[in-house]
Amino acid sequence: MSRSLRRGALAASALVISLATLTACGAGNNAQTLGVEPDSAAVTVDTISVQNATVVTQPEADAEGPAVVTGTIFNNGRSAQTLDTIKLPGRNATVKLSAAKGSGPITVPALGSVQLGGEGNASAVIENGHEAARNGDVQEVVFTFSETGDVSLQAFVSPAASYFKVVGPSMLPMPAAPAGTPSGSPSEPGEPGSTETPAEGGTPSESSSSSH
Repeated sequence: MSRSLRRGALAASALVISLATLTACGAGNNAQTLGVEPDSAAVTVDTISVQNATVVTQPEADAEGPAVVTGTIFNNGRSAQTLDTIKLPGRNATVKLSAAKGSGPITVPALGSVQLGGEGNASAVIENGHEAARNGDVQEVVFTFSETGDVSLQAFVSPAASYFKVVGPSMLPMPAAPAGTPSGSPSEPGEPGSTETPAEGGTPSESSSSSH
């Protein structure tokens, strides 16, 4: 092969490698571009998308108390929808929904989103959470919307620890008081029931009864 042909082959190879590199750089690390599914539960039905859905329980495995359903709901439609119910099929559990403000339903605005869980956000509280889910399980969660209807996914069950702590149940069990701790506050000096000895220096009656 002549030198000119070899130079042409090398140049073509370099061009192919350069194009492949640029294509890979252009793709970036976006999960959708790379076709990688996220670790957290996510689903899209019609104009509704539910992402990062998780059932968050008490931080201690044997602690009694409520659990919560967390996640972000996106409405890509041109009309608002309400989240009517959340159900956990196969579990004897009631999920109480509360809007971020007021007593009305949870409304997902058109072309907007709603966050479930966390301070100042809407909430979905599983009242008997200790019986409804176990840490490490995968639980089916069904969101029912006013127009889209049922949106179902498989959500992980995790304790309110690490980054789930800020979106976990707000009603956490109170630690038990140590044995022997008095129920009331200690008496102040001079009050009935006080066992404190008065400071030295005499009583008020001594100054009035002293002889000259």
